[in-house]
Amino acid sequence: MKIQENKVVGLTYELKVSKLEDEIESAPFSVEIREEDDPFYFLFGQSGLPEKFEELLAGKVDGEDFSFSIPVDGAYGEPDDELVITLPKSQFSGERGFSPEMLEEGNFLPLMDENGYSMQAKVLKDLGENLLLDFNHPLVGFDLHFEGKIIEVREATKEEIAHGHVHGEYGEHD
Repeated sequence: MKIQENKVVGLTYELKVSKLEDEIESAPFSVEIREEDDPFYFLFGQSGLPEKFEELLAGKVDGEDFSFSIPVDGAYGEPDDELVITLPKSQFSGERGFSPEMLEEGNFLPLMDENGYSMQAKVLKDLGENLLLDFNHPLVGFDLHFEGKIIEVREATKEEIAHGHVHGEYGEHD
């Protein structure tokens, strides 16, 4: 079965990233590995991943290997300075599920937007009463290099299509 709209896709991969700084491309370094004991599953056409990622997988079949790179402009783009903001540290209290260790510089805070969707912010600096947070995607500014294998392609259920995500063992449980 070919990867196309409304198919559930399972894959294993290694993601490496590189960055262009002062006109010199850094050597790609590994940031994520998904192996057969923890594959990545998504609903094709509704993954929330960069469009180019899905474009480069379209038409591939179960068992097929893949290897491709997505430049920064086709991935998560360049950093947006407007997504770096200062918020009162009081918003991240113990009553709201935050510990002091979570607020240390370099950590990612698990948050939800006003619609209940998961998001995260990186703590850039502790400013005393405030925190300087970066809401840019962690892979913003990087070229992405994927190498992996398609391990499953199947029809999505009506519920998966309606909910916009995979259900079951490797998906969400609704």
